[in-house]
Amino acid sequence: MKIGIVGFGPFAQFLSNTIIKQGHTVSATSRSDYSHLCSQLGVQFFKYNHNYNYILYLYSFIPSPPKLLSSCSSYTCRDSCAFLDADNDVVLICTSILSLSQVLASLPLGRLKRPLLFVDVLSVKEHPKQVLLQVLPEESDILCTHPMFGPDSGKDGWRDLNFMYEKVRVRDEATCSNFLHIFASEGCRMLEMSCEEHDRLAAKSQFITHTIGRSLAEMDIKPTPIDTKSFQTLIQLKETTTGSSFDLFSGLFTHNRFAKQELENLENALHKVKEMLIQRMNEEQVLQKIE
Repeated sequence: MKIGIVGFGPFAQFLSNTIIKQGHTVSATSRSDYSHLCSQLGVQFFKYNHNYNYILYLYSFIPSPPKLLSSCSSYTCRDSCAFLDADNDVVLICTSILSLSQVLASLPLGRLKRPLLFVDVLSVKEHPKQVLLQVLPEESDILCTHPMFGPDSGKDGWRDLNFMYEKVRVRDEATCSNFLHIFASEGCRMLEMSCEEHDRLAAKSQFITHTIGRSLAEMDIKPTPIDTKSFQTLIQLKETTTGSSFDLFSGLFTHNRFAKQELENLENALHKVKEMLIQRMNEEQVLQKIE
């Protein structure tokens, strides 16, 4: 199977290692230049001028754009067009949550020669589902997924790690099954659920995990000579969550409609715990005075 990856950051690199190991052919395009790394991995790299392509997209709404821009259009689009012309079976979208709309809007999707399966691996699901349905040609298949692991948790293999997916619009079942088999064959727990249900659950788990980790970082907690195992776990949580970009954390909040309520629930829970402590302290003080 031929898989073209859009956005070749650390997570895409992590996935591609296993995809290549299984014998699939991988190509990639990205805003950053990963040509040297790709040559080492055996991945064909297409340089992607993201900012200029987006300007071209905006100028497409102007009836008579400046001549200079028009003359540069075919040259600037060259590698992005070549990526879409590379006869892929699957286009795997590994952009950040925040950049998804802009990246997809600037790809020359009109050059697609045949229906393809588009797959996203973003950590929120309703947002990419909506965007993909809006921008992709009607004949394109859409599979929304979330591998619930990363380079750290999956460094020793993917067995028993969760992989969520929703077949949003799938006509070519064979290609879709072949792609899902990449993860199933590695031992992932394959979880089919709606994008809405994923986001509802992720707001209660992944988003809260990142929020607590970021809060601990703001408290500047550090190891002490008398750490308990539980506190060491909190230190690890802080380091793991802050090791991810703030853009990811922001995306988990901005593009998951359930996250705001969970943040309010966390604030209310902390306030309630504080009130319980103060109440117990006041009761103890009263008892001491009586005695």
